[in-house]
Amino acid sequence: MPPKGAIESAILAAADLDALLDALRADGYRVVGPIVRDGAIVYADLPAASALPAGWTDEQKPGSYRLERRDDDAVFGYAVGPHSWKQELLPPQVRLWQAHRENGALTVEEEPPAAVPTAFVGVRPCELSAIAIQDRVFLGGSFVDRDYAARRADVFLVAVDCGDPSSLCFCTSVGGGPGATEDFDLALTELLDGEHRFLVRAGSPAGALLLAKLPVTPASPRDVDVATAVVAGAVDEMKGRFDPTDLHDLLLRNLDSPRWDEVAERCLTCGNCTLVCPTCFCTHVEDASSLDGTTAERSRVWDTCFSLQYAEMHGGNTRPTPRARYRQWLTHKLATWEDQFGSLGCVGCGRCIAWCPVGIDIREEVQAIRAGEEEHAHA
Repeated sequence: MPPKGAIESAILAAADLDALLDALRADGYRVVGPIVRDGAIVYADLPAASALPAGWTDEQKPGSYRLERRDDDAVFGYAVGPHSWKQELLPPQVRLWQAHRENGALTVEEEPPAAVPTAFVGVRPCELSAIAIQDRVFLGGSFVDRDYAARRADVFLVAVDCGDPSSLCFCTSVGGGPGATEDFDLALTELLDGEHRFLVRAGSPAGALLLAKLPVTPASPRDVDVATAVVAGAVDEMKGRFDPTDLHDLLLRNLDSPRWDEVAERCLTCGNCTLVCPTCFCTHVEDASSLDGTTAERSRVWDTCFSLQYAEMHGGNTRPTPRARYRQWLTHKLATWEDQFGSLGCVGCGRCIAWCPVGIDIREEVQAIRAGEEEHAHA
C-alpha cells in the first residue's frame, strides 16, 4: 500500500503520458507497452507515448480478431491482443546452461538470468490476475523457478482499468473484474468525457513515489465518479456471458460426456489456445550441440498439452487422442488447477476463443456439458 500521506489518486492529462514513461526510464526501468504491429495490438518496447495504439480498438469473435478505428483518441480503447505478459516473465525460449569441452576438460556454466528492471504499461486487470496465478505456480511452491523469480523481482506494474471489453471477455464470471484492485504499482482509468485524461491511483510505495514525480492535479469527486462509471459499464457489458456455478465438480462429473467427442472433431490440437493464454505454463527442454562436439547447451521452450509428444513417456502416450488432450486442457484450466493452486487457471480474457482457428469457445463447451448433464438427469 502507498505510504502514509502519499497521493491516493490524481489526474494526469493525456498529453503528459510521456512524463510517466520518462519517469519510469529515469528510475532505471525498461518500458514495455502496447503498440500496433502486423494488424494486432502487441507488447513491445515502448519508445514514446506516440507509439501507443491511440484511436484503435479490437473487434473479437470466436476465431476472429480485427483492429478497427475508433471515433475518439482513446489510448487504451481495446481489450487484449495475442500477447500476454507471460512473454516477459516466462519467455518462449530461455537457455538454461552451456557446456564447453577444451583440451579434454568439460566445463558446464549455468546461464545467468537475463533480467532487467522492466515496467509493464497497460496491464489489464485480467492480466494482473494472470501474473498473480503464475506467481503462485513459479514462486509459491516448494521449488522456486530461478529465472522467473529474477524477472519478476524488478517489475513495475502500470495497470489500466478496462472500459471496452470485447465480446469474448468474461473476467467477472471467474472471480475478476475490469477494475484494478490490487497487485499493481500504478493504475490508470482513461476518462473521455470532454478533456482526455487519466485518473491515476497508487497501489504500492513504489507507485506512490513515482506518482509524486508526475505533473498531476488533484482528482475531483466528478473525476472519481466518471472513473467508477467506466468500470461499472464494463461490468454491465459482461453480465451473463458465462455460468461458473459448480464448475469444478461439473467438469469432473462429466469426464465421459459425449461433448468431448464433439469438440475433438473440430479441434486441430494446434496449441494456439495455450500459446496465447496468459496462465498456461507448459514447457519442455531442448538440447543442442556443435558438430565438432566442443559445445552443447540446453534451453527451455514453450510447449503445449495439445502436442502429441507432450504426453509421451516410457510405455506409451497418456493422451493419444484429440479428445483426451482437449479434455485435459479444459478440466485442468477450470477444475483441477483449483486443486493444485487454489484458484481457477482462467482469467476470462477470451484470448483462447479469438485465436482458435476454428472458433472453439470454452464458454459454449462448458454450457453444452452442463446442458447435457441436465438433459440426462431429466431423461
